[in-house]
Amino acid sequence: MTRERATLMYQLGRSLARFCFGTFGRIEVTGAENVPPYGPVILVSNHLSFNDPPLLVASVSRPLYLVGKKELFANPVSRFLLRGAHVSPFDRSGSGIDAMRALIGHLDKDRIVVLFPEGHRSPDHTMKEGMLGVVYLALKSQATILPVGVTGTQNFPGWRMPLPLCKLKVNIGQPFSLPGLEGKPSKEVMQSILDMIMDRVAAQLPSEFRGVYGDSARRSNSGQRAPVA
Repeated sequence: MTRERATLMYQLGRSLARFCFGTFGRIEVTGAENVPPYGPVILVSNHLSFNDPPLLVASVSRPLYLVGKKELFANPVSRFLLRGAHVSPFDRSGSGIDAMRALIGHLDKDRIVVLFPEGHRSPDHTMKEGMLGVVYLALKSQATILPVGVTGTQNFPGWRMPLPLCKLKVNIGQPFSLPGLEGKPSKEVMQSILDMIMDRVAAQLPSEFRGVYGDSARRSNSGQRAPVA
């Protein structure tokens, strides 16, 4: 697929998502002005359902780039649509190196990539422990991190995406960057950075969605930050 065709497909898909979510649902986006207008950005969000990516695409003005498990690319139709939606395949049975390479490649081109650090959809819609991949990516790329909280997508199945018939909320927080670290960070430092990132995401959500980050989200809202060293 050529870049021009992919760009056209993405814009058409975004317009369709905005129409469906805005006409057959009630979409509310808070903090749209917090999206950096240029430069590499890692958008970090909680993950409630298959409907989260299209909602983010409809809510963020800049094009978004994602990765998806290679099984989703099994047939030509889904492969064509996913590539048009800026989704790159990766092997979940591997170490995730292919996903990391794809994401870094996009960041090197000053794009916005989307990560769901929990690694999977939350079965009870509350935040679960994050995974360290987002920390590796952030330290490697030194990209700006944009915390986002989504709610409402859990209220309708993926097949009913064009007709959500419910309220959808996207809360975009203040972007931030990680401090520079010398040498290889310890496991404790990596975990502390991860907690800080997840705290910022939790702070964008109502208390009932924060899960294991409930207490830390309150600290983030009060202006306190988790230590990184």
